[in-house]
Amino acid sequence: MLEEFKKFALRGNVVDLAVGVIIGAAFGAIVTSAVQDVFMPVIGAITGGLDFSNYYVPLSSKVQSGLAYAEAKKQGAVLGYGQFVTVAINFTIVAFVLFLVIRAMNKLQTREEQKPEAVAEVPADVKILGEIRDLLATRPRP
Repeated sequence: MLEEFKKFALRGNVVDLAVGVIIGAAFGAIVTSAVQDVFMPVIGAITGGLDFSNYYVPLSSKVQSGLAYAEAKKQGAVLGYGQFVTVAINFTIVAFVLFLVIRAMNKLQTREEQKPEAVAEVPADVKILGEIRDLLATRPRP
């Protein structure tokens, strides 16, 4: 059983998947930081200093108005649409970057397929002339 598990764990696809998941998590952290620390402040500045992460609608009378989203959640049920906007922008950026990466990879793959072969095919008339030459070379001379 240990040998079978070893074969499974070290199979190429499993290792590739593990690397992809780890890189994906790191990439997700980078994009999350970019959205929260770069894009959302710029959008907030354009919209007059709005901070989307603290936009919510209280669903409970226990929630005091004017609190930060995290504090409001502690007091009762709130609908955090600002967080949703942030996550939606995050998703859009991730999807767009992945689209660009896949598009670039497809272009590279297409270029690889279009490369001419190293040896060009010899035309039929040249082949026939080569065969005639070979026959004449093997023919005994008088």
